[in-house]
Order: sequence, then C-alpha cells, then structure tokens
Amino acid sequence: MTASATATVSAFPAVETERVTRDSRPLRLITCGSVDDGKSTLIGRLLWDTKAVKEDQAATLARDSSGKQNDLGLPDFALLLDGLQAEREQGITIDVAYRYFSTDRRSFIVADTPGHEQYTRNMATGASTADLAVLLVDARTGILEQTRRHATIATLMGIRQFVLAVNKIDLTGYDRARFEEISHEFRELALSLGVKQITAIPVSALKGENVVYDGRAAMPWYEGPTLVETLEKATARSNQTVGFRLPVQRVSRPGESFRGYQGTVAGGAVKPGDSVVVVPSGMVANVKQIVTFDLVRNAAVGGDAITLVLDRQVDVSRGDMIVSIDSQPMTGRSFDAQIVALQPEGIEPGKRYWLKSGSRRQRVSVAPVSQLDLKSGHWTATDRLAMNAIGKVALSFDEQAIFDTYEQNRTTGAFILIDPDTHNTVAGGMITGRHSELGGIHKDDERVILSLPADLADRLMATEIFANRRHDADVRHTSAGRAAEILADLDE
Repeated sequence: MTASATATVSAFPAVETERVTRDSRPLRLITCGSVDDGKSTLIGRLLWDTKAVKEDQAATLARDSSGKQNDLGLPDFALLLDGLQAEREQGITIDVAYRYFSTDRRSFIVADTPGHEQYTRNMATGASTADLAVLLVDARTGILEQTRRHATIATLMGIRQFVLAVNKIDLTGYDRARFEEISHEFRELALSLGVKQITAIPVSALKGENVVYDGRAAMPWYEGPTLVETLEKATARSNQTVGFRLPVQRVSRPGESFRGYQGTVAGGAVKPGDSVVVVPSGMVANVKQIVTFDLVRNAAVGGDAITLVLDRQVDVSRGDMIVSIDSQPMTGRSFDAQIVALQPEGIEPGKRYWLKSGSRRQRVSVAPVSQLDLKSGHWTATDRLAMNAIGKVALSFDEQAIFDTYEQNRTTGAFILIDPDTHNTVAGGMITGRHSELGGIHKDDERVILSLPADLADRLMATEIFANRRHDADVRHTSAGRAAEILADLDE
C-alpha cells in the first residue's frame, strides 16, 4: 500500500461519521485518450480500490501478471479490462470493455475505449451512451492528436462533462508546473468545443494516487477532489429535456374490452388525465390508465416499461409514438444527421438503407455532405464516408419520420443504418435537426457573415446549438467600423 493510500485510510473513521446520501442513478462514463496513456490501468485501479474485483478475478489477475509485476510489486491492472487475446498480446485495447463498480455514494458503469485511430468507431460506440468522459494524458507527453480526436468525438456524442486525468504524474517528479500547463492547454481545447464543465486531476493510476485514495502525501500542492469523488458528484444525463415519449412496440388486445399500447418510456413523464397525441397521425386522446405487469400505476417516467390505455379508440400501430400534446417531436421526410460509419464498405452515396430507430424501421436515402477531419477538427466536403469516418449527412425518407434531436433525447434522436443486401449495421447516427434549404443558407458551401455586438456574440456562442456546430463557424473580433467596411466590400 502506498503512503498516500495509508494516509487516506487513517482518515476513514472521521468520514464515516458523516451521513452518506446515495445517488440512485448510476453514472455512465468512458475513458479515452492516446495509446499507452494508461486507460485500462486506471479503470483496473478503480475496480481494485473500490473492491469490485472478486476473489477468483484477483487470483486470475495474479496468475496472468506473473513475471509482469512492476517495481512496486503490483499486478497488471489493465488485464482486468483487456479480455481479448489480441489485446493481451499487443498490449492495446481493441474492443469496448464495460465494467461495473460502486461506492457508498453511487454506482458506475465504465467503458474502456480504444486509443488507436483505426478503432474510432468503437470509441464512438462507447461515448454514445456516456454521461461523462475521462480523458487521460501522459504527463510526460502532454496533449496529443488522439486526445484532441477523442475530445471532439465525445463532444459530438453529446458529452458535456470532462475529467482530464493527467496520468503518470509520478514520472515527472510530481511536477506542479507541468500539470498546470497541460490543464490550461486542455481547457482551451474544451472551450473551443463548447465544453465548460472540466475537472483536471493529477493522478498515478499505477500507484493509485488521486484515483480512489488521495495523493496529498506526494502532491501537497493539489487540493482538489480525487477521481472517484468527482465521479460521485457528476450529473447523469437524462431524457427530461423534452416532454413525454412512448415509442409503441406492441398493441395489446387480450380481449375486446381492453386495448393498450406497450413500450418503454423514452423521456418525460405521464399520469392519468394527461392529454397526448399520436404521431405521425396527429390523433389526440387522454390517458385513462397506466398498467405494468403487476399493478396499475399513478404515473410513469423515463425507463418504465408500461401499457398505456387511452380514453378513446385511436389508430395506433407499432412504430408510432405517443407524446405529450404540448411538447411534440419533429416530423418530416428530410432530416440532418451525424453518423459514424461502422463497416469496411462505408456509406455509399445515393444507396437506400433501412433506418431503425426504436421500434420503427423505414427506408431512407443517405447523402453524405461533409466529413470531420479528426486531425484538424474541421469539416470538409465529401460525397462518401469510409469506415470509422464521422460525417454529416442528409436523410430522405419515403414516408413521415419522427425524431427529436439527439441533444434533446438520446433515445428518440438516435438510429442505426442497415444494409438491405447484407443486413449488416453499417452506421450509427444522431439526428441534429430537420433538413431545410430555405434562404440558401444550407446550400452547398455558401456562408453567412454576421456582424454582432461582442456581448450578443458571447451569448450566442454559449448556447448548446452553437457548441454543436462550433467547427462550422469562424469567429473574428474586430471594431464596428472595420466590420462595416468588410460588409460594404461584400456588397460591391
């Protein structure tokens, strides 16, 4: 046990006298960063120090680590995550490994994502359901291209909470200046992506300093929280930014006197007496009863599997959605989306795919518009997306489609694309909005130049919608007179 761990253990009795309030909502998080930054080791240390490793796992770890122990005589914690034979042989993470651990205050679901660029799709998959991203940086090398790539992907997937874990701080002699230099550089990167909730922590995953136990013995200059303390206080992303959503999976007719609509609540809440509307038909009704497998409920919230009984006969089919009347999703035949290509053949322009979202499956044409250059962070025009590419596309449906934006609701704003020939899932996607050609603003490569007061521009750039499209914007500060000259020149 390290000195820092000993110091922390001695303080436990005082902490235990406090009343512990447990958060019932599990936090989903990912770890990401460049290869060899220590992602798997960090999670392994989290599992080890929170006692999430069972006796048989510990025995297996000790056996597999035989001959590989480091100078501290500790096992190879990364082996708790890297389960594939190829991962163990190469010393890299390929697949997304999900693990579970808990503290007295909260439970956690953590995904260890690959660092290699060729496994970008795996990293995007892990980020798509996460509430928070832990980005690891080697204290010796600092921010690398892969760090920027993963921060960008995490932001595109809707993550707005970042923890910067400056790992291997012990190998720099616990250099405070180096930690602050890396923290400052990362904050500038995160702010450029529209992320403001950032916690920077100097850690040694191998020694366990500032992971579960604090590292004050080695780093008296750091007075912030440990990693696990930060995770305990993080907020879980919810689907409450939109009204009630019930994607209908099945119409239940056990007898002529009963008709119920079954599904899992994908957002919001509902209670008997609420007015709802069926989309895309637009038929209106009131909620008469909420039934589950064993009782009648007086309310239902996101995640509940229910049968909804309405007060009148309406035409509802599998794939429809029952929603709150005062907060309805978008309907239409053309939508903008961002996708991650998952198969070697990529996304072919003009090809028709099956789009599956919840219980709906519809035919759709996909037109690639631009692709994210993961090295520069800029979008470039394209008409084809290769495997692992992240791109913006226009979706054209044969019939009415129903979506919320992914930013508002991850369930009703997400989808997969299926190749009708091979039945392979070729892409995962996120709806960004309803497609529009009005005013030529979205046409081809045309741009719109705005001259705004600085305070108004700051408020605009602080909005989530601007943050989601930050890479599309080019912002310059200038005087009012100079702005007027530029606009006048454009009119000539």
